[in-house]
Amino acid sequence: MDQKRELSSIDLAAVVAELGAYEGSKLDKAYLYGDDLLRLKMRDFDRGRVELLVEVGETKRAHVSAPENVPDAPGRPPNFAKMLRNRLSGADFAGVEQYGFDRILQFDFEREDGDTTIVAELFGQGNIAVLDENREVIDSLDTVRLKSRTVAPGSQYEFPDERINPLDIDYETLAAFMDDSDTDLVRTLATQLNFGGLYAEEICTRAGVEKEKDIADADESDYEAIFDAIERLAGPVREGRFDPRVYREDDRLVDVTPFPLDEYADLDAEAFETFNGALDYYFTNVDFEGDGPGDEAGAVGQQRPDFEAEIEKQQRIIQQQEQAIEGFDEQADAEREKAESLYAHYGLADEILTTVQNALDEGTSWEEIETRFAEGAERGIDAAEAVQGVNPETGTVTVELDGTPVELDAKTGVEKNADRLYTEAKRIEEKKEGAKAAIENTREDLEAAKQRRDEWETDDEDGADDDEDGDREDIDWLTRASIPIRKQEQWYERFRWFRTSDGFLVIGGRNADQNEELVQKYMDGYDLFFHAQAHGGPVTILKTSDPSEPSRDVDVPEESKRQAAQFAVSYSSVWKDGRFAGDAYMVTPDQVSKTPESGEYLEKGGFAIRGDRTYFRDVPVGVAVGIACEPHTRVLGGPPEAVVPQVEAHVEVEPGRYAQNDAAKRIYRAFRERFADTSFVRKVASPDLIQEFLPPGGSRMKDE
Repeated sequence: MDQKRELSSIDLAAVVAELGAYEGSKLDKAYLYGDDLLRLKMRDFDRGRVELLVEVGETKRAHVSAPENVPDAPGRPPNFAKMLRNRLSGADFAGVEQYGFDRILQFDFEREDGDTTIVAELFGQGNIAVLDENREVIDSLDTVRLKSRTVAPGSQYEFPDERINPLDIDYETLAAFMDDSDTDLVRTLATQLNFGGLYAEEICTRAGVEKEKDIADADESDYEAIFDAIERLAGPVREGRFDPRVYREDDRLVDVTPFPLDEYADLDAEAFETFNGALDYYFTNVDFEGDGPGDEAGAVGQQRPDFEAEIEKQQRIIQQQEQAIEGFDEQADAEREKAESLYAHYGLADEILTTVQNALDEGTSWEEIETRFAEGAERGIDAAEAVQGVNPETGTVTVELDGTPVELDAKTGVEKNADRLYTEAKRIEEKKEGAKAAIENTREDLEAAKQRRDEWETDDEDGADDDEDGDREDIDWLTRASIPIRKQEQWYERFRWFRTSDGFLVIGGRNADQNEELVQKYMDGYDLFFHAQAHGGPVTILKTSDPSEPSRDVDVPEESKRQAAQFAVSYSSVWKDGRFAGDAYMVTPDQVSKTPESGEYLEKGGFAIRGDRTYFRDVPVGVAVGIACEPHTRVLGGPPEAVVPQVEAHVEVEPGRYAQNDAAKRIYRAFRERFADTSFVRKVASPDLIQEFLPPGGSRMKDE
């Protein structure tokens, strides 16, 4: 059986019920791992350290984790984590709630200078949005722009359309859904009533009904048994009474649930005291079909992706989208039929609306109006018999026309009410058009997944051929549907760095500490030291040998020296000041000293330079950021002449108006438009990775 990767709506309801016990905890720090795992480190007065994990990638979960199970803190925090720390450090955890029956959680935090809400969308592609007290999006992991909703910095956060909560329905509503269905019992529960496959089967099992019984063959006794099973399932969720289980099949962890399931009666089960504890154990120890540490094929860039799961997922999304389109058609037709019925019974509707308007003009209350209609119905008056009720809050009267209830605005006439209904039908049809566009995108994703599966089988063969021939195949990486990820971490990647056109490594400090470290630990006797003439720039070292190799006296081409000088100028205050050129100088390591002249003082990260300097005058600033696909997949950045030949796609930047974070996002979007494999761009060239190669200060893409 498939292993659980995502929490269901019922699972999240159980998580929310237990997380209420942590209200009042203070948040210490936020961490972001990759682009989909958020860790919130909190302190609780009674429990001590509390670790809350929220993951929204291929695995979707939210739960408290034991400190020993959380991953080690990542290196430099990305901007998203920095923003959370600025807003939430010392804030009180005010609670969490689930949006309806959807897989959406809202975590609320309160601090004297303002409240913050973290919204975790644990469905579809997954997303995390951070909102201010006015529910305006401060930032989000992904930007969403659809006809139906927008999630983007500066916009008002919008929930997706709320789904029915099957745990709160009454018997009549259940029976109505069943009667309207044209499939079998279990599929009706899974899709129409939003239980999902597992819990739909569990309800049928508990009810003792045949899962695949056609709705046409079901009777009231089946409905009653199902309703009773739903009530027994909903009771523990409403009351917070959980008896969690972690299930194994053939010694593999396969599922975790807030209470025992009859569907899993034949599986090995382990009981836990809390559902959060069970979730923590499951996700810490589960091995997702070869994703675990013991799988030799799990090396970075070599593990075969689970194409079948991705294809199945896209097919499932298409099915849901097709059902949504059918629903839009039915809704639009229903609104038009109401409008047509209104015109067909124009006299009756006009009499009712006129009666209500005259009564309101005379100062008659809505309660009295409703009473008069009831009395008229008893006397057999047609217009009064057609009135089903009034709503003082909305100022409407509901009228039955051709057996269908139609809600009318009592302040307007028949024509405007009909126009409103036609407009609503048109709005629904526009949503249908948006859904059609979405389904085409999903079909493209499905075909891309199938193509990636087919291409993967030949990747190893192609790689072997390349090794034997000694030549690389000329691959059009931009149009390729699937790009294998091949990473190899290097010691110098925590600094600023690039390789010159001649292959020399150039490294620069990001701060005063790194400037000190580069000179004291990594600068050898035959290296070259560069620095911008302007104050506030990185120590820049052109390495003539690797740190693991003996220092070598080699001739460095003039082109490499100019590129190192451009690097030193571009990442200095020259760029930050909005200037397009500056001076730099070059010296040898023996001219660099931490000993100041008599009466002088050296700041941290500063050095005394003695002897003659070689100057590079009016060096133009220039930085290119690109994505390399071979031999390793990574972001590269630095002087354009050095970077452009090494990458498949690049963007040149210059001093401009966009802050680092905003410029990085614009470059990221540009790369996503150029590569067919957008998931590859997201994994290897996220905005945070791109930002590491941007100079301090404002930037913009050239020709933007």
